Amino acid sequence: MSESSVGTSGRRAASATPSRIASRLDSALKRVIDIGVSFALLVFLLPVWLLFCAAIKLESPGPVFYRARRVGWRGKTLRVLKFRKMHDGATGTALTGNADPRFTRLGRFLARTKLDEVPQLLNVLCGEMSLVGPRPEDPRFVALHDDAYEEINGVRPGITGLGQLAFARESDILDPGDAVGHYVGKILPQKVGLDLLYSRTRTLHGDLRILLWTVMPVILRVDVAVNRETGALTVRRRKRSHGASPSSS
Repeated sequence: MSESSVGTSGRRAASATPSRIASRLDSALKRVIDIGVSFALLVFLLPVWLLFCAAIKLESPGPVFYRARRVGWRGKTLRVLKFRKMHDGATGTALTGNADPRFTRLGRFLARTKLDEVPQLLNVLCGEMSLVGPRPEDPRFVALHDDAYEEINGVRPGITGLGQLAFARESDILDPGDAVGHYVGKILPQKVGLDLLYSRTRTLHGDLRILLWTVMPVILRVDVAVNRETGALTVRRRKRSHGASPSSS
């Protein structure tokens, strides 16, 4: 091997080392934030948690929590923890609209406000999920985009993310006559695109930005537009039409 070749390979190795260190530091800081924020929220929301547990048990028989089977980090099976929104033993499609007859009265409120997702803070605390990341998808839908999800599932799934912001009103836009067909044909491909964008461009700064923007649809009830090419976030000002693409700004 020539001296020039040795020199070139040495420079490449030296330049790659800081990049790996930065990546590991970024991942470590992300995990620290996940643990700190999820633990703080669990403590802060404990009274609300106990109130919902009691209300769910009083309204209908059955367990307080529901574990939804999803595909998680590195393709592993993930049991996403949620407050039970439906009558015990309800069956049918994994997709739900606002008028789903399977909902209890409290369940309809939990679904509309996204408060059924609060128990997933335990998934985050255990390291199965992150505060920010691609939404863990049903195995039946993952199978339709195997190659894409192999890359998407290279990062921890999240409670919130680009796809969640873009489709915060998913229940409102789903076609009640063919919810699965509409989701598979129109919505899922857009979610896959956004999740790929996130997995390829994720940074700690970007995660913090997504967390801050999550306040808009969840607390302020303001729709957020997500640019499908850049991931830029803006307040949505145009009207939604049925079947339109809500993920582009």
